Amino acid sequence: MTSNETNDLDTPANNIIHCTTCGTKMATSASACPKCGAPNVAATQKTSQKTMVAAALLCFFLGTIGIHRFYVGKIGTGILMILTLGGLGIWTLIDLVRIITGSFKDKQGLPLKRD
Repeated sequence: MTSNETNDLDTPANNIIHCTTCGTKMATSASACPKCGAPNVAATQKTSQKTMVAAALLCFFLGTIGIHRFYVGKIGTGILMILTLGGLGIWTLIDLVRIITGSFKDKQGLPLKRD
């Protein structure tokens, strides 16, 4: 029995896919094929449809009224930002840094698209 067959037995059948390049069996969560090194398209991290550039621009120019929060679907915190004027600018600054560094997420918890 080869090492690939041993790995297949350890992993449930519904978590096995075939490499699109060479056809080797691999786990769905594998980042690349163990045989040919091709990236695993099934394991790529999902991202939001909202972009970082748009969110950063909205935050920079209209951040004190929370427009960037409405843009990513966070309506409740957007309203709070309107009422507090973006936490007197502090909340806006924190959001801007988080958007630029990539740690800001949309309503579903997905990272913003880097376009």
